[in-house]
Amino acid sequence: MRIAVVDGQGGGMGKALVEKIRDALGSQVEIIALGTNALATAAMLKAGADEGATGENAIVVNASRADYILGSVGIISANSMLGELTPRMAAAIAESPARKILIPFNRCGVFIAGTREEPPAKYIEEAAGILKTMIAAK
Repeated sequence: MRIAVVDGQGGGMGKALVEKIRDALGSQVEIIALGTNALATAAMLKAGADEGATGENAIVVNASRADYILGSVGIISANSMLGELTPRMAAAIAESPARKILIPFNRCGVFIAGTREEPPAKYIEEAAGILKTMIAAK
């Protein structure tokens, strides 16, 4: 089971996601940290990801190899994260056959109707729970 966590900027959301996934699923899954920059990748590796890779090509190649992809909703939006997420990255993630668990994060400029205003930590915990339920159902 390959889980890709995608993040940029300082990697704070990705770091928190990796920690929650590890807490929920332990070592039974392989977590790949995919950062738009080295700082984000390093933060996710420090949090317990098994492997990490940085940049456009790494995200494009690994998106198609993942069973699940987690990150903010901005990872499927070209030029989000202050331009760190390229159109090619967004397309590769969106077109990947992997199941995606996306966290609504209004700072990326995408607003999702029907979501409630919650702190990011609440959404991160919920995302890890959804992942655990999906894996258990397989």
